[in-house]
Amino acid sequence: MAIENKVVVITGASSGIGEATARMLAEKGAKVVLGARREERLAKLADEIKSNGGQAVYHVTDVTNPADNQSLVDLAKSEFGKIDVIFLNAGIMPSSPVSALKLDDWEKTVDINLKGVLYGVASVMPEFTKQKSGQIITTSSVAGINSYPNAGVYGATKFAVRNLMEVIRMESAQEGTNIRTATLYPAAINTELLSTVTDEEALKFLNPLYEQYSITPDAIARVVTFAIDQPEDVNVNEFTIYPTKQA
Repeated sequence: MAIENKVVVITGASSGIGEATARMLAEKGAKVVLGARREERLAKLADEIKSNGGQAVYHVTDVTNPADNQSLVDLAKSEFGKIDVIFLNAGIMPSSPVSALKLDDWEKTVDINLKGVLYGVASVMPEFTKQKSGQIITTSSVAGINSYPNAGVYGATKFAVRNLMEVIRMESAQEGTNIRTATLYPAAINTELLSTVTDEEALKFLNPLYEQYSITPDAIARVVTFAIDQPEDVNVNEFTIYPTKQA
């Protein structure tokens, strides 16, 4: 498998999609480098991966801090000698009507969902450009391809990530740097995202939807695994993942 011995950096690795992906990739022989803000969870995950025969290290990472992103990538290089993939997965979803004017939520959403991705890209771009290889994977959302009430700002950040990733793909092809990209558009996935929603009216809609339809983060981890496992000359770059029962 192309995954074996690849060095994969994962943000938002302490729970949900990031945690599931780290476990799955480590089982398949990847060396995973875990980043998130919750050190206790990162340490526990890394220990469990290593106790199962995998390789994992971690660094407490706030993706809104460019230096933290760089330190995470530097750890990958110092521990494993290289970096092959970065999975920019950290995100929040504080949904509310635009008219509610939750400016603090807007700031946090832009900082984590968009700036966090940009800083992650910046941390690997010099290395990927120099080695003329690498893969950038991001978690967008179905709100990055469709518009939904209560998700104006959240969706705006996810639309932006979609555009950014397609431009990186095109520029890489033009520049001959062979950087592959993959953008994920998950629908209802059973993660901690709903805990970041502060608007009670939005929750009245989202809670029943997730209770009825949500599927496990392993569904996304399998897609990430598939994307990484493709030959270097193949770029499978967009995936929309719905629960089968969700319209």
